[in-house]
Amino acid sequence: MDWQTPEDTVPSRIVTDAEVRSLIGRPHATGAWRDGDPVADRLFADLGPLDLEFGGRLPHVRLAYETWGELSPARDNAVLITHALTGDSHARGAAGPGQPTAGWWEQIVGPGLAVDTDRWFVVVPNMLGGCQGSTGPASFAPDGREWGARFPSVSVRDQVAAQALLADALGVERWAAIIGGSMGGMHALEWAVGLPDRLERVAILASPPVTTADQIALNSVQLEAIRMDPAWHGGSYYDAVDGDGPHRGLALARRMALLQYRSSTELNDRFGRRWQSDIDPLADGGRFAISSYLDFHGNKFTRRFDANSYITLVDAMNSHDIGRGRGSVEEALTRVTARTLVVGIDSDRLFPLDGQRRIAAGISTNIDGDDAAVIVSDFGHDGFLIEFDAVSTHLARIFAT
Repeated sequence: MDWQTPEDTVPSRIVTDAEVRSLIGRPHATGAWRDGDPVADRLFADLGPLDLEFGGRLPHVRLAYETWGELSPARDNAVLITHALTGDSHARGAAGPGQPTAGWWEQIVGPGLAVDTDRWFVVVPNMLGGCQGSTGPASFAPDGREWGARFPSVSVRDQVAAQALLADALGVERWAAIIGGSMGGMHALEWAVGLPDRLERVAILASPPVTTADQIALNSVQLEAIRMDPAWHGGSYYDAVDGDGPHRGLALARRMALLQYRSSTELNDRFGRRWQSDIDPLADGGRFAISSYLDFHGNKFTRRFDANSYITLVDAMNSHDIGRGRGSVEEALTRVTARTLVVGIDSDRLFPLDGQRRIAAGISTNIDGDDAAVIVSDFGHDGFLIEFDAVSTHLARIFAT
């Protein structure tokens, strides 16, 4: 879970009045990419049906993905990067028609960078249940209508199963590395435990071994904010006119989540008790700068995401328990054979360091022994999207051999 776009993941700052005015227009009912929209750099893989972990079946699965670099003749240089909750396949590249945001890991993926596209063939799929080209609630069901809230429950393991089908379609039997941060780290860990023969290296950044009760509680409040929006209409809002979708509920959910993605140190240092304008928020109806900041980013989020997809993906994140059906977390972690890097952030309020340390302690192939590498940062959970130098240094270690 994180902000996932360069304009959102830079250090927090006061929002300008001009930025606020830029969102005055009425947003579409959904910010999902829809068939018929400009394709941008997306590629698509039609993967057939998928039986789901908790029952139900998707009769057809499509994943949108992007690639950089060239696959070697031996097909042994493929790297999978799995994105976080509100990310997509666009890890690198400009924004443009059909692509609302610039690449979210532009400083990590590319020629000569930590994930060097002159050496590696990099694949980044939009996860199953997402809203930027992969099969999800905004996609059409067999009856010709959007799935909406009828979209079946998917788990992190289902999402990895879809990624494995994509690997098969690409002819990749074994990934040279799988890298994931936040929810993407859940996918990377699930690959390493569930499909250990299909990857050589794994990097797990700012991600836990299980989604805890505390995290599920925070998630449940966000989802209720969406469902309480009168414009949600039980998930059937795709035909609504501009401005009549469940934007208030989705924006409120986003504002709640943002408070977990950054540290109290950063917010206090950058905003303090400053006002947004010259109007006193305590006496004259003005606003504190931090309130305006959260409103702006919540409203901006509704322009690029889908409310039903947010519910689907948060529910999938709640499913994460690497030990489910495998004895325990510790027993599951003994299955990992890949060269492993585990990285945590000291100020992470969402997925604190104890989770990464538990993962590291249970994996015998961890390059730092029984402990996680730690990034010292004031940026909280979002540090893995902001601390490019530190992340690059750690990723270089996983690729060193």
